[in-house]
Amino acid sequence: MTDASPSLAARFGSGQAVRRLEDDALLQGRGRYTDDLGQPGDGWAVFVRSPHAHALITKVDADAARAMPGVRGVFSGADLQAAGVPAMATGAPFKRADGSDCASPARHPLAVGAARFVGEAVALVVADSLQQARDAAEAVWVDYAEAPAVPSLAAALRAQAVVTPAAPDNIACEARHGNAEAAQLAFAQAAHVVKLDLTHQRVAALTLEPRSVRAAWDSGEGRLDMHLSSQMPTGVRAAVAAALGLAPEAVRVRVGDVGGGFGMKTGAYPEDVVVAWAARATGRPVRWAAERSEEFLATTHGRDLQAHLELALAADGRILALRVHSHANVGAYALGTGVAIQLLIGPWVQTSVYHVPVIDFHFRAVLTHQAPTGAYRGAGRPEAIFNIERLMDEAARQTGIDRVQLRRRNFIRPEQMPYTNPMGQTYDVGRFEHVLEQALPLADWDGFAARAAASKARGRWRGLGIATFLEWTGGNAFEERVTIDVKGDGFIEVYSAVNQMGQGIATSLAQLVVDAFDVPIERVRVVLGDTDRGNGFGSAGSRSLFTGGSAMHTGAERTVQEARQLAARELEAAPEDIRYAAGRFAVAGTDHAIDLFELAGRQPGGHIWVEHTHTVAGPTWPNGAHVCEVELDPQTGVVQLLAYASVNDVGRVVNPLIVRGQLDGGAVQGIGQALLERVVYDASSGQLLTGSLMDYSAPHADDIAARFRTEMDQSTPCTNNPMGVKGVGELGTIGATPCVVNAVADALARAGRPELAPRLQMPLSPARLWDLMQGA
Repeated sequence: MTDASPSLAARFGSGQAVRRLEDDALLQGRGRYTDDLGQPGDGWAVFVRSPHAHALITKVDADAARAMPGVRGVFSGADLQAAGVPAMATGAPFKRADGSDCASPARHPLAVGAARFVGEAVALVVADSLQQARDAAEAVWVDYAEAPAVPSLAAALRAQAVVTPAAPDNIACEARHGNAEAAQLAFAQAAHVVKLDLTHQRVAALTLEPRSVRAAWDSGEGRLDMHLSSQMPTGVRAAVAAALGLAPEAVRVRVGDVGGGFGMKTGAYPEDVVVAWAARATGRPVRWAAERSEEFLATTHGRDLQAHLELALAADGRILALRVHSHANVGAYALGTGVAIQLLIGPWVQTSVYHVPVIDFHFRAVLTHQAPTGAYRGAGRPEAIFNIERLMDEAARQTGIDRVQLRRRNFIRPEQMPYTNPMGQTYDVGRFEHVLEQALPLADWDGFAARAAASKARGRWRGLGIATFLEWTGGNAFEERVTIDVKGDGFIEVYSAVNQMGQGIATSLAQLVVDAFDVPIERVRVVLGDTDRGNGFGSAGSRSLFTGGSAMHTGAERTVQEARQLAARELEAAPEDIRYAAGRFAVAGTDHAIDLFELAGRQPGGHIWVEHTHTVAGPTWPNGAHVCEVELDPQTGVVQLLAYASVNDVGRVVNPLIVRGQLDGGAVQGIGQALLERVVYDASSGQLLTGSLMDYSAPHADDIAARFRTEMDQSTPCTNNPMGVKGVGELGTIGATPCVVNAVADALARAGRPELAPRLQMPLSPARLWDLMQGA
């Protein structure tokens, strides 16, 4: 081997801004997305979807559709039920107020008996071509009997109608945390009590690539082979196997390139199960790719809750207690993920970076006739951080204490680490004031007054927003398995069950392999997304690097050690005398050496293969201080984002280029929620009003014209994994929404309208802000 040198790890290993290995193929149009994998002869699938928010299904007449040209099959929920396909998992390990289990209607892959939201899949048509399938889908006659609907959270809380008899009040389940009596005592003794009512609007994930599935059944082997766009192939395998009555090993799930996930592509969807079942039923491969309108209708949405907040403070501004009572709209089916996000995961970080002695939390998951909610970038933590950061800024205004000083006064201090918050979550490390101290000069905090004066001279109101916060990462799935295969042909092929979805994880894993083996990064092949190669939790909760990366890091090191033993035998020396560098093993003090890949080629099978499982000690707690500036036009309500600065404690950084991209991309999504995005259902009919990109306002490049200054603080590595890294994929999203809304609130207050600040509700669209300023 001639292309290795001692500097390879220093040039291409962790800590270096290596360009993403994934990008060349994608930019050259050589990406392999699920919809690229179709073969001649595949059946095309089209779903028939409910036009009603709530309707009984009295009959599905598919005779005319079955007789149409090219149609291979038409299937209803009753067909799947008769074939033994069970309902999909719903509910969560929480109780209703009366002690009964979490209530939810049974969710079948195709609706059985009733459709419970506009867009729910009722039937499937498979045909020779996509147009034939579309034509036949229009010929399927579904006899609906409209039923009373619960089209909104407000209607659900009034019990205007009932989603399931098991919850006559439409409360699927609830959770209480803390000590209500102690909180009441703290509030009674408080010098200041700050109250806010906040709405976290429903949002859509908007991945560039919609959901897509291709399934093929091998009757000879009794095996199903699936390709799909997913973050968690092992979870899909388990759900599909259970639905089809197969052993998990009889289902192979493969994931190629994924055009974005943002949490929306975790777990199995009804469409995944139905396409798999149809492939077996027709005996030929079936493919389906969602249209954009279907994604708005039928994928899980994010957020959607209303919260009443109260913060008790002493005269000096120290927090005495926090009270949060909220209602989360989980849609027509109480999915375990959607419920847990609002009743447990978000609450884990509700007190954030502040020492809060007492809490009183009461969270309810509410059923409505809307699409279910699930994970969306941040998954509960953006809601919680928005709550506390809006409270902190409002507390500063009402008490007259400088908002930076108020935060400093309440930060958890480094000497308190490890710190257990009131929800029982333990932060291993954190230096929150240290991060803030770097963010203020980065944003030129002290120079703001002059900039505000310049804006005022132009008739604009300028505001300065801040958010100091942390987040929890890991999905509480701390184990990951990898394989490392050093091949005699000169390559190291590694496999992990974490998944690529545009975040650059393959590049980061390759850099960790370079760290251990000190070989050119071109010699590393990273293979992901194949349940026949390995299974694990997948990529969600910002866990890919600190769990999957830790497994790769320790697995690669173990492989080097095993190879050292093999080299010792080949070189007839003691293992302790073997030195390894730049892809070569050598006997210390001699020129007797063997190349790594030559060594591999001499082994049985011509390779050195290691399977390794690693478990990290717990979650990571990345944190940050984000500052932004906005200008508000009081004549139109238009908000312009002028500058965004952030310092982010993400522990050790493997690839700064990728981390900056994650932080900035996440911030843009958070800004989108703050200013633009909102899923809207008609309050009387439950019809989706934002069912296309003509109606749903997503951020464009010219909306985010601000100057971004993004820095990483690596001075406080995580102690829960061997690399010291912390999750990064969701941090920007979590900090951006409160940062932007606090900036607009600050602009209003500086312009003499502080009474409007508590009334701000996302998204801060021009029309909504103009109405607010006009007193509408």
